[in-house]
Amino acid sequence: MVFTRYTLIAAVAALAGVANADLTILAPGGPNLWWVADSTNTLLWTCQDSSYQNFTVLIANSNPTVLEAPAAIIAVENNYDCSKTITDSQSNLPPSTGYVVQLANPLNDTDVYAQSQEFEIKSAGSAYPASSATPTSTATATSGASGSASGSGSTASPTSSSAAGIGKGASVVLGGLAVLAASFGLM
Repeated sequence: MVFTRYTLIAAVAALAGVANADLTILAPGGPNLWWVADSTNTLLWTCQDSSYQNFTVLIANSNPTVLEAPAAIIAVENNYDCSKTITDSQSNLPPSTGYVVQLANPLNDTDVYAQSQEFEIKSAGSAYPASSATPTSTATATSGASGSASGSGSTASPTSSSAAGIGKGASVVLGGLAVLAASFGLM
């Protein structure tokens, strides 16, 4: 019976991870969505279908000579904001490739909820990405964003929302728990 309990606990933990796997960083990331050093930049993420209430925003680089360890640029960010303007002092990092943004548990920043694709921080004064490069919706079409860019900054803001997303995550977990409990004869 001990084995069954541990199996059930492991399955519950796995289902909880699947239900929350929907937090995604839309920008920056990839070759077409970079940041500019010592400038105002935009962080954009999916927020409507995630059960995470808040997170810490970290920036990391795969090259330890550029950035030795992930650095917190926002201690606690509310998920419902969907985007955040990163100030020039927060993006005061050396120009380089290999950066990623991580959204992590505010109490344990090694518990990373989402990580961006690698991106570049270009030198101060560089042009911003074209506004057409900024994602305008997620695959589920439950949240979207539009962006604009200029020589002094870029912005992004949510254009639609859905309150049903949190309910979906909870029903996946609860439904999965019911199936597991029934299969182990606990119901």
